[in-house]
Amino acid sequence: MTKVYKKTSGNGDIALYLGKRDFTDHVGSVDIVDGVIKVDPANLNGKKVFVYLACAFRYGSEDLDVIGLSFRRDIWIQRVQLYPATGGSPTLTPMQECLMKKVGEQGYPFSFQMPTDLPCSVSLQPGPNDTGKACGVDFEVKGYIADKADPADEPPKKDTCRLMIRKIQFAPISNKPGPKADISKQFMMSDKPVNLEASLEKEIYYHGESITVSVKINNQTTKVVKKIQISVEQLTNVVLYSSDTYTKAVSTEEFGETVESNGTLEKSFQITPLLANSVEKRGLSVDGRLKDGDTNLASTTLSQGEKEMQGILVSYKVKVNLMVAGGGLLGGLTGSDVTVELPLTLMSPKPAEVTDISFEAMEG
Repeated sequence: MTKVYKKTSGNGDIALYLGKRDFTDHVGSVDIVDGVIKVDPANLNGKKVFVYLACAFRYGSEDLDVIGLSFRRDIWIQRVQLYPATGGSPTLTPMQECLMKKVGEQGYPFSFQMPTDLPCSVSLQPGPNDTGKACGVDFEVKGYIADKADPADEPPKKDTCRLMIRKIQFAPISNKPGPKADISKQFMMSDKPVNLEASLEKEIYYHGESITVSVKINNQTTKVVKKIQISVEQLTNVVLYSSDTYTKAVSTEEFGETVESNGTLEKSFQITPLLANSVEKRGLSVDGRLKDGDTNLASTTLSQGEKEMQGILVSYKVKVNLMVAGGGLLGGLTGSDVTVELPLTLMSPKPAEVTDISFEAMEG
């Protein structure tokens, strides 16, 4: 059973109803955001009722807005007048039909179609001592009473009702073979190389799933491979006024296997990136959450590549690093690293569809 989400304005004149708060981005299309606003016109005094859906990038606390600075930038916004009605009766979605039966004649349905080039809901993890709302990309449905759709002054809170929603992506059903990379590196005072090859079993891994990394090493040098380090790094591309990319390791494991001169190694290693192991790492991208619900590392952003997205775009890579030490009198002075990188797609599986509706309204 799924519940209906309801938010009532402070004056009780309008109430916002949504059947769900998670809307799926299928890459080629996005779920329609459909809902109903209940309007009691008795105290409107000639004013109108509007609703908007906004995608915004928040990069500061709302508490700081009092000093006259805006720490929120709308990436996309669409507004609709609901009361008085401006057109004919719209075609209702199945969800709206159920909501209208509940709300009655005072219900006014609305629908928004988000474009495919909007980012998903992502938050930047605050540090242990940070307070206030986290920075990131969020989506908001807001009903409000005003004289016009885009009033010069923000309507007072008593005249508004709003619910945060999430735009999310799930892993594609089909999974392809994983990527493979190799490198051959020569060192000073050695005429033969170290050959390193690494590969992943599959292209897509789910949050919490162990990632198997297959490693092949052929050490033709006089040096010794002392250690193997495997890490998963998160790349967060923040595209707003400019494009900046931040890289943070979300999991690092060191393995004590050694490969002597003219030796070989072929072995699989496992690494599991978990948000639980990085809860104090400031600025890490996590999937957007509603209220204080649990979340996980941000999912890989899937894009059609036709338009440049704004907001926060997330990707991952697996890095395999060999720590090679020199032998003889020079010892570690002639040591070096051999590194390959593999792209990683980290996402959540698509949940089973829920069709039953319960009218136990939840104030969100």
